[in-house]
Amino acid sequence: MAPPDFNLTTDMPSIETLVAFFGVSALLALTPGPDNIFVLLQSAQRGWRAGMCVVLGLCLGLVGHTTAVALGLAAVFAASGVAFGVLKFCGAAYLVWLAWGALRAPAGSEEAQMEGAAEPGELPAASGALRMVGRGVVMNLTNPKVLVFFLAFLPQFADPARGSMARQIMLLGLVFMLATLLVFGAIACFSGAFGALLQRSARAQRLLNRVAGLVFLGLALRLATAQR
Repeated sequence: MAPPDFNLTTDMPSIETLVAFFGVSALLALTPGPDNIFVLLQSAQRGWRAGMCVVLGLCLGLVGHTTAVALGLAAVFAASGVAFGVLKFCGAAYLVWLAWGALRAPAGSEEAQMEGAAEPGELPAASGALRMVGRGVVMNLTNPKVLVFFLAFLPQFADPARGSMARQIMLLGLVFMLATLLVFGAIACFSGAFGALLQRSARAQRLLNRVAGLVFLGLALRLATAQR
């Protein structure tokens, strides 16, 4: 049986297209939205290493969205109002749950120490790191707006004349993840450094928890009222 027809020079967008796509992706990652706000708050609350775990989870979630677009599943999903509604309300419920935890958490709570760094600069425990990665994955996968956005955005940079659209979309998705990792990683580091200063004050930490809870509630409301 003949091997599959795959030519790296034709089954991928041009270098110029990839560079332009990376630039656009970085600008989009910098645009205020639920994901980078989520990274900012989690990093400020629990340290930059915990924030980087969230960033990793968000990027892993993008793998799912990219695969869905490449396989044509995203178009089927976007056409289903029921599927869109179920997913967005699951995402909104998850954000409400996070808001409840943040609003009721006292400064220096045991839960915060388990989920992030117990002290500024301290590496989170393995279970806490995995939990933060999981938060990023769930946050991304339960936002149907990301899937619909990818469905509209990625194919614009793929050229059928250059070969497999699915392979091109997967490559574009990887480039988008790289841009997201760099931008969100920078946000996590800067926010974590600022949060470390706030964590020295129990009052400031409690205020940060309350602000985070209110922001999560706002994001939940925004997601629950989102339209296709």
